[in-house]
Amino acid sequence: MQAAAIPFAIAALCCAAFLVSFLRDRRRLRNGFYLFFALLFLGITFIALLASVSPDAAGVVALGVVLLIVPTVLALTVFLICNGITMLRREGRRLANVLSLLTGIGICLLIVFNATVTRLAWEPLDILRGSLNGIIVYVSFLFVCFLLYSIVYGRIGPEKDVDFVVVLGSGLLDGHQVPPLLASRLKRAKRVVDAEARRGREPMVVTSGGQGPDEDLPESHAMADYLVEAGLPRERIRREDQSRTTFENLTFSAEIMREEKADYRCTVVTNNFHVLRAALIARRAKVAGQVIGSPTAWYFWPSATLREFAAILVDHKVKNLIICGLIVLSQLSRAF
Repeated sequence: MQAAAIPFAIAALCCAAFLVSFLRDRRRLRNGFYLFFALLFLGITFIALLASVSPDAAGVVALGVVLLIVPTVLALTVFLICNGITMLRREGRRLANVLSLLTGIGICLLIVFNATVTRLAWEPLDILRGSLNGIIVYVSFLFVCFLLYSIVYGRIGPEKDVDFVVVLGSGLLDGHQVPPLLASRLKRAKRVVDAEARRGREPMVVTSGGQGPDEDLPESHAMADYLVEAGLPRERIRREDQSRTTFENLTFSAEIMREEKADYRCTVVTNNFHVLRAALIARRAKVAGQVIGSPTAWYFWPSATLREFAAILVDHKVKNLIICGLIVLSQLSRAF
């Protein structure tokens, strides 16, 4: 029992930190770190408690966890490669569509590289391997925290009694048509409006998206037309048609909302893979509201999630480069 006291205390502290941070503002990436460590130390606590009752059973559980790593990595690799091939067939040859394929191939190459370095036993290559593996472990840790909190945040339903529903644009098909990805956002927004109407409220809808170089009209205009055809009165729609990025989407939409009501509350609608990053940007843009997601085709989700994670890494590139640099330096110090 004493062996479980320390991990349990750490788990309790992490849970408390998560709850406090989550209640203060759930649009923070650090919530994912608190949640990860809370779950990790709860797992360690469970094994320690089991060991106090049956050391053999605890050993079997711990060994099982370790042994699951290899088949899990192999299964993930196969899944990512198959998903990447599906993306190429259905969505075309674009970099954003091959991220899952490249990740799967990268894992295969890493396995071969590690095996080769082990056989060669050459110190410079061993240092390179240590640096590469350290960076991959660090990035993998960040991804697990990101994915874990993305799932948690995405499960939270829309807030009630909002004044506005903001729909983020995502590009038009053939320059003027609303594609399925964007249609799912608009349908989710319409459901939120309908739910508010049943409570006697009439929130305004802000369609947000400017005109791209290959588009015949601003995205927000096509989105507004789609909602009108779905039965939403045009006078309840505001169009934000100057933005080019998600940050501009939210910043310009906030300006429109503040002009109509200074102390507004809103719900922002995007696709489920984009929810957490959009929430982080909404916080930075000082938008008074939370973000909810609309469904996305299953095969689209892995590459899109990897793209969102890569964007967050770039958003925090200075911190990440410093940590990666320290990992490399720790390996280089072995040569001296």
